Amino acid sequence: MSSTAKLSAKERIYTLLDDNSFVEIGALVTKRNTDFNLQQVETPGDGVVTGYGVIDGSPVYVYSQDAASLHGTMGEMHAKKITNLYQLAMKTGAPVIGLVDCAGLRLQEATDALEAFGQVYSCQAMASGIVPQITAVLGTCGGGMAVLASMSDFVFMEEKNGKLFVNTPNAIEGNNVNKCDTAAASFMAEGGSIDFVCPDEVSLLNQIRNLVAVLPSNNEDDAADEVCADDLNRQLPAISSEILDCTQAIIDISDNGFFVETKAEYAKEMVTGFIKLNGAAVGVIANRSQIQDEKGKAVAKFDSVLTAKGCYKAEKMVKFCDAFGIPVLTLTNVTGFSADKNEAKGLATAAAKLTYAFADATVPKINLVTGKAYGSAYITMNSKSVGADLVYALEGAEIGTMDASLAAQIIYGDMDADKAAEYKALCLNAASAAKRGYVDAVITGEDVRAQLIYAYEMLCTKRETRPSKKHGTI
Repeated sequence: MSSTAKLSAKERIYTLLDDNSFVEIGALVTKRNTDFNLQQVETPGDGVVTGYGVIDGSPVYVYSQDAASLHGTMGEMHAKKITNLYQLAMKTGAPVIGLVDCAGLRLQEATDALEAFGQVYSCQAMASGIVPQITAVLGTCGGGMAVLASMSDFVFMEEKNGKLFVNTPNAIEGNNVNKCDTAAASFMAEGGSIDFVCPDEVSLLNQIRNLVAVLPSNNEDDAADEVCADDLNRQLPAISSEILDCTQAIIDISDNGFFVETKAEYAKEMVTGFIKLNGAAVGVIANRSQIQDEKGKAVAKFDSVLTAKGCYKAEKMVKFCDAFGIPVLTLTNVTGFSADKNEAKGLATAAAKLTYAFADATVPKINLVTGKAYGSAYITMNSKSVGADLVYALEGAEIGTMDASLAAQIIYGDMDADKAAEYKALCLNAASAAKRGYVDAVITGEDVRAQLIYAYEMLCTKRETRPSKKHGTI
């Protein structure tokens, strides 16, 4: 089958799941409403195929909307089939995957459809943090369906045919689809509403398989572990040269270069995703100041600072990992907060949320300082003071309040180079922080992979409680 062909609802499920593993549920369910001559319209399965199967041997629940049946619109029974799927998933502890191709609410069913749609939201809210939720936008996903997709943990979108919107581009004053297609995958990816953009349906479904393979089935299950075929003590001599474009360092650290990056087009100065260390999944968050091509040439540059978008992106990763027991690794290289007029509007709130996420998380947390770690921005990035279990620093890393020259100017009132050097030696190097216990070890680049693997092995039995409360408010 061509990778460019548009698949049917069932074909999408068959492509996603392991061969011959799909079991359909509710195949005979159909609409109850007969208003507006609906009794004369055939709606097989009420426009959605639901059931369960396996991906690489792990059970999953899946629903796939059928655009050939009333354009995939969500009616009362359509929604009830999805809520039934969610209830089964929560009982058995398996992920829910939604393949969306829907023209919206079924207007002929009015409040019946509206009420049932709300029940889907309720099930999503109850399932959040219990089982992973993944939504793939393969066609139209508008209005309330856009909210449904965004309540998922991860959103995939097909580049050509996928459309995600609360209001269509033409409904936005002063805009039209030809001027700016606000429903397009590229637009949504830049805004952070989706995690993955894929060129066609087959590659999208395969990407979902890759993600499911690294995630635990539920919040009480261990993340999917596998036998590691990579050398646990493999040295990383090039890591010091990969600090600016940290994706290269992340790939080097991980088993056999495995890396699933999330929200790659959003807040590119912050990198998030999943790696494998000794066969176990680890969530990674890293500061990036360059994007380099295959030859190592910088094609994009960013200030080494925290931005509001970057904080929100990292916060979501920390909260997901904490909910599902996935250890967290941060690669820190940050000199402060973004000094920008627009950033000033919401940066403090975003940074507060990220700080809270790290402090509140009880999973194993390790911070590797790869370059500079200045001021309260460093504190926010998983420092020991907000709960990191272990903090490592590469040789040559700088940890302190600010750049030595600026600090010397403030302290002494001039820009004397000798005084700046003195300040750097006393207060800004990683060894100084290590002497006070704020850094656990200063390590070489060659030892990074082995040190991280041993540390996570040691932390795998970590138990930590928090004060009894309903939930935080930050």
